[in-house]
Amino acid sequence: MFRFENPDMFYWLIALLFIVLLFHYGMYVQKKRLRTFGNPNLLASLMPNVSSVRPYVKFYLLIIVLVLLVFALARPQMGTKIEDSKTNGVEVMFVLDVSKSMLSQDVTPSRLDNAKMMLSKLIDKMSEDKVGMVVFAGDAFVQLPLTTDNVSAKMFLSTINTNTVPRPGTAIGAAIELATKCFPESESGVGRSIIVITDGENHEDDAVKAAKEANEKGIIVNVVGIGSPNGAPIPVDGKTSFLKDKSDNIVLTKLNEPMCLQIASAGNGVYVRADNSNIALRTIMKEIDDMQKGEIMSKNFAAYDEQFFVFAWIALVLLLLEFFVLNRQNNRLNKIKWF
Repeated sequence: MFRFENPDMFYWLIALLFIVLLFHYGMYVQKKRLRTFGNPNLLASLMPNVSSVRPYVKFYLLIIVLVLLVFALARPQMGTKIEDSKTNGVEVMFVLDVSKSMLSQDVTPSRLDNAKMMLSKLIDKMSEDKVGMVVFAGDAFVQLPLTTDNVSAKMFLSTINTNTVPRPGTAIGAAIELATKCFPESESGVGRSIIVITDGENHEDDAVKAAKEANEKGIIVNVVGIGSPNGAPIPVDGKTSFLKDKSDNIVLTKLNEPMCLQIASAGNGVYVRADNSNIALRTIMKEIDDMQKGEIMSKNFAAYDEQFFVFAWIALVLLLLEFFVLNRQNNRLNKIKWF
């Protein structure tokens, strides 16, 4: 893994660009003034030791040196070592509904955005645990395998939207089955849970059966219902219009709480409805805290090797080269025309 510890240093490159522009403007003004004294070719013959190229060479050598120093100050780093680490925690697969109905705004700012904010807060509190993500609509896909890397988990979470799964529909059962397969068979004694976040409108398969089968493998299935039982329209084209059926009536998508309760019951878990409060977050976090903790093995980048010295050494060599390049030709080296 390659990264820069201080990427803000790259703003100095903008200043260097202005210096380059000022240099070229200054050289243009200088040449314009020389033309007032006579023919440029005649003047060049009268000043044989003056080079018109060397000032540019010296200047751009300095600019390259400064660019390299900016890169060095940005502290380029390379991940050099992967270490096995042990934590005492649990394994949780988040199963997130990304069907179009999750765009409804009966919770703010929308069902999907509300769910993502809740997941982000949960991940922040699970530093010792393994987390993974499955997203689903008409199909289910693994967005993130189980990992202890919370930074990556939040990065993948931020990219999720209703276009992540192109096939329309709501296949809760397939998503639970896929999440079940994500748990490794080798680790034992570790509490495992699937947390389904959905509006419960299942149109594709038998989600209750999938939850029961997951529980038979020692996995608890908890469900967070998001939305309103009264229903809400589904925005299309931003907020200007809403999804309509063939009769030109606005489609209302409702939270199917009975379905959510059945899934949670079959998975020996809890059901909680998410709203604009933190009740769902606290309830799910309590369930996670009550799970059996076990030893979890993970691989992490343990150290970053500094690479700034590479840029610094190149800058030093070019700086020495610039020092030996004179604006005027050396009389002793007239016979050798370097530039």
